[in-house]
Order: sequence, then structure tokens, then C-alpha cells
Amino acid sequence: MPKKKQKPLTQPMYYLLLSLMEERHGYEIMQYIEYLTNGAVKVGPGTLYALLSRFEEDEYIEMVSDSDNKKTYLITSLGREVLEDEIKRLKSLLNDAEKVIGGTDDEI
Repeated sequence: MPKKKQKPLTQPMYYLLLSLMEERHGYEIMQYIEYLTNGAVKVGPGTLYALLSRFEEDEYIEMVSDSDNKKTYLITSLGREVLEDEIKRLKSLLNDAEKVIGGTDDEI
């Protein structure tokens, strides 16, 4: 069965998956994303918990602990694959821009 084509990730989706390369709970995820992006991307609780629920359902992440009223999550192998595909897509966009802006684009 062919692999389902993944839609591009939004910034919050991308950074959520990236932040779960290590086990984290909700508040840690929000803090890490803000830290990693120097405040450029902020994910609020509503967006965060909607994405966590969706990504858990899609099996991109899994809950690994539910103690002290804190659920912690970690990216799955499928989630890593989705993240790696998105990184390749973004690199391709950047390479195309560099060709055009850098003047190395050949005319058709």
C-alpha cells in the first residue's frame, strides 16, 4: 500500500514534533518551543493540547507517562519519519531560493 502523502506541517506542528525528540510534558513543550525559536513561535495551551491529541491519534507521538497529573510524550518512529520528510521539504524550498537569489539558476 503506498504511503499516504503528508501535508506540510504548520510551525506549531513542526516544533511540537521537534520538541518531542526528548520526553516532555505540556508546559515543557511550550517553554522549549519558545526557547528554541527565541520567542518567534509561541504555542498556546489550546493549540498544544489539540495537536497532542491529534498527533497521538495519528501515532506520531505517544504518551509515555501519566504521573503527578503530568502527561509526558515522546515522538514515535512514524512521527520521526513525518518530521524528517518535512525537513527534506523545507531544505528543498531553501535550496530553490538560494539558486534564484544566488544567481545560479540556469534559464530554461
